[in-house]
Amino acid sequence: MQEFFQTFGISEQLFDYLIMPLLIFCARVGDVSINTLRIMFMMNGKKNIAPVLGFFEALIWLLAIGQIFQNIDNPLSYVAYAGGFGMGTYVGMYFEEKLAFGRVLVRVITPQPLPELIEYMKDRDFRFTNVGGEGRFGKVNLLFTVMKRDSLTEFVAKVKSIDEKAFYTIESVKRVSEDDVNVMDDKPRFNMSFFSKART
Repeated sequence: MQEFFQTFGISEQLFDYLIMPLLIFCARVGDVSINTLRIMFMMNGKKNIAPVLGFFEALIWLLAIGQIFQNIDNPLSYVAYAGGFGMGTYVGMYFEEKLAFGRVLVRVITPQPLPELIEYMKDRDFRFTNVGGEGRFGKVNLLFTVMKRDSLTEFVAKVKSIDEKAFYTIESVKRVSEDDVNVMDDKPRFNMSFFSKART
C-alpha cells in the first residue's frame, strides 16, 4: 500500500504518520458501526442481513489489524485504532437511532387509570392491555403495549404530559404475532434499499 501512495509523490513519513493512521481510524469506525447494526438486526431476528454484516465487519477488522502489525512501531496506529473504536461506537448508535428499527414493549404503571392515554392509543390504533394490580402502596393500574421504536419518543412524552410521576419500563421485542397490524410494521424511518432487504 505504501508503494501505491508513493506513486503520487507522498513521502514515507507522511504515509506512516498521517495516511496510515487515518486509514486505520476509518476502518475501525466502519467495522464497529457495522457491529452495532449487526447486533440490532440479530436482536430483531433478521437472519438474512446479520451474517452479511458480520462478514464485512470481520473483513474490515482484519484489514485494520493487519496494518497495525505492519506498523507496530508507530504509536499513532494504536491511537487511531482506539479512536476509531470510540467514534465507531458513536456512529453505530447514531445510525441505530435513525433507523429506529424493531419494536419495544412498554409497561406503564400508575396509581390511577389514565383514560386520556387510553383514548390517545385508540386514536393511533395501538394494541394494548390495561389491567389492575396491587402495589406496595395499594391499587395500581398496569398498561402494556407493543409499538414501533420510532413511536416511542412521542408516546413517552404523552405519558409524562398526563402523569409526570408515571412509572414505565421499556424493553426490546424480537417479534410479535400480529405482523398484519400497521403499527407493528417495523420499517425504518427512512427508505434504504439495502436495509429493506432485511425485512424479507
